[in-house]
Amino acid sequence: VQLVESGGGLVQPGGSLRLSCTASSATFDRFAMGWFRQAPGKEREGVSCVARGGTVKWYVDSVKGRFTISRDNANNMLYLDMNNLKPEDTAMYYCAASMYSICVDDWSRGQSFDDWGQGTQVTVSS
Repeated sequence: VQLVESGGGLVQPGGSLRLSCTASSATFDRFAMGWFRQAPGKEREGVSCVARGGTVKWYVDSVKGRFTISRDNANNMLYLDMNNLKPEDTAMYYCAASMYSICVDDWSRGQSFDDWGQGTQVTVSS
């Protein structure tokens, strides 16, 4: 699966962004999808995961209540709506396709995802 992210940019603290991920595969709706991020000098972090049907969603504690993951299976699209952004949200954001239809228990480690996009940079700064 080829994945291409878009929507990153520079935003002030408290602002919002919507990240998009376009998937090339016709089997997009068979697999869970996730968003991950990596800041300079830090390890990659799982941000959110959504199961194949789009109903079951998981979030890392630091973004709960601020970020919303969604998917449009008809158009092979994955989204991450980010509100009330904070400087600590600054990172390269990646979308990834899981090997499974669900978000497995340790999804945030990233090892259950086998296809990754190139990333889109999000910078939160005044």
